[in-house]
This record gives sequence, structure tokens and C-alpha cells, in this order.
Amino acid sequence: MPLVQITMWSGVSEEAKRKIVTGITKVFEELGIPPHAVEIIIYEVPKTNWAVGGVRHSEKFAEIKPP
Repeated sequence: MPLVQITMWSGVSEEAKRKIVTGITKVFEELGIPPHAVEIIIYEVPKTNWAVGGVRHSEKFAEIKPP
């Protein structure tokens, strides 16, 4: 039973999350794993709490809006 953990910025639309979950499940189905055995957890982190190279993503990507 695979468990997929996704960590991403908060603010992604419900439709986008639905597509992510459906797509990941499909990949496992193609490997012969039944969909009911695929578990997915989405962790959403605010851009203010995620940084690379000393710069918070809320500053670096201030103009970019998630889907």
C-alpha cells in the first residue's frame, strides 16, 4: 500500500489538487496497484514559512499566484 506525501505551497485550488491526486493514483494503477490501496497526503505550507537561499518564497514569488 503506497503512501505518497506531497508538500507544496498553500493556496493551490481544489481542482488542481484533485488533478494531482487523480494523476498520482493513475500512475500506481498502471503499475498494477489498485486505486483503493493508494494513499495520498497533501501538506500545505504558506510561502512565508518556506525559504531557499535565505529568501522566503512569499518575497521571491510575490507576483506569482498558484493555480
